[in-house]
Amino acid sequence: MNSKATQLLSKLNEQLNFTDLEIDDPILRSENAINVIINSIEKLKVIFEKEKSKSEEQEIDFFKNIKPKFTSKLIYYNAIFKIETKKPHGGERIL
Repeated sequence: MNSKATQLLSKLNEQLNFTDLEIDDPILRSENAINVIINSIEKLKVIFEKEKSKSEEQEIDFFKNIKPKFTSKLIYYNAIFKIETKKPHGGERIL
């Protein structure tokens, strides 16, 4: 399971880097990133549930080390989205 999660994380990082390069608007960029991250977390959940012979140590490792790598990215892009959507409209002087 650990190698599958690592592959999924590297694929997620590639998609996020691509999103950062392609989309200039920070609101659209963060929305797209949030959708990509949510899809990756759902895939991670499926990988974890398919693992039949998981010990207590593997579960602890999953929730303590693997899953936070995904959810931290979700928290980060969600914070960017909130900041950008609450930013006042106007020129440089207003900002």
